[in-house]
Amino acid sequence: MSSTPNASDLMKIGQLKKPYGIKGWLWVFSDTDDRTAIFDMKPWWMKTATGMKPLTVKAWREQGTGLVAQFEQIPDRNVAETMNGVTVWVEQNVLPETAEDEYYWSDLVGMRVMNEQNEYLGNITEMFETGAHDIMRVAANSDSLDNEERLIPWHKQTVIEVDTTEKTVLVAWPSDY
Repeated sequence: MSSTPNASDLMKIGQLKKPYGIKGWLWVFSDTDDRTAIFDMKPWWMKTATGMKPLTVKAWREQGTGLVAQFEQIPDRNVAETMNGVTVWVEQNVLPETAEDEYYWSDLVGMRVMNEQNEYLGNITEMFETGAHDIMRVAANSDSLDNEERLIPWHKQTVIEVDTTEKTVLVAWPSDY
């Protein structure tokens, strides 16, 4: 059994939802692009009120449009009833490498956002998906150009450059948008 990892070394990959059936199975919401890839990442950790605890998948399958799984730590529906909303985490070193122009959202959160006019717009506080594009929420702070929060599409025409060393994203997004 591996020792409990540092929280800073973990990335959220999903969440447990309502029970499925009577044998302790749960619906699993996957944060991964390929939703079944969540089961290739191991070991899982669940965030509980008493800290991070291991979570071991015994079996899983696609069920309708979703995913369901059975876990060693969840023997029956009674325990499963208490698990709705529990987040699932893995250590970042078990994640697949990204391509040259791909990034994990967790690596982008906190980066400074600058536009082509060399104006500091704020920091990325959240990444989320819409039907058309991924979106970065850019929050203003005391050093930014103004006090405006911005929702900027993560798109090849908008994102010009990502500098992971300098923790900066250069965008084609004038301040008056």
